[in-house]
Amino acid sequence: MSGLGINGWFLAAQIVNFLILLLILYFFAYKPVMKMLDERSRKIRESMDEVQKVKDQAAQTEEEFKKKIEAASKEGQEVIARAMRTGEEARQRAQLEAKQEAQGLVEKARVEIQRERDETIGELRQEFADLTVVAAEKVIGKSLDKNAHRQIIDQVLDESLNLKKN
Repeated sequence: MSGLGINGWFLAAQIVNFLILLLILYFFAYKPVMKMLDERSRKIRESMDEVQKVKDQAAQTEEEFKKKIEAASKEGQEVIARAMRTGEEARQRAQLEAKQEAQGLVEKARVEIQRERDETIGELRQEFADLTVVAAEKVIGKSLDKNAHRQIIDQVLDESLNLKKN
């Protein structure tokens, strides 16, 4: 090898120096750099995992939010339906009360009309009886017993009213 200009001892020394340099670089440069790269890779992986967790959590929160909105919407519709039912019931109650009140007023009016009719008939009977007594006095020319005559007239009027009713 000396013909090629290579010194064996020198080559061996350079190989040994190269191996020592390689070992020094391996322990002082390569290992720390690899450790730093592994640490960086681990941090990136953890960050990616954390990002995925946040995405999953956001999706879950969004799903829960949608469910809550849907539940609130259903509850709102139920409240509206209940309010409508309550309003309808109140309207029906008011109608029923108005009908009952109207019937009561009609019945009260009928009773009042019947009472006034009875009073008017009584007044007419009285006036008719008085006119009949006056007319009979003038015809007969003398005064009759007013009470006896009134009883006769009432009896005739009752008989005529009973005939008209039948």
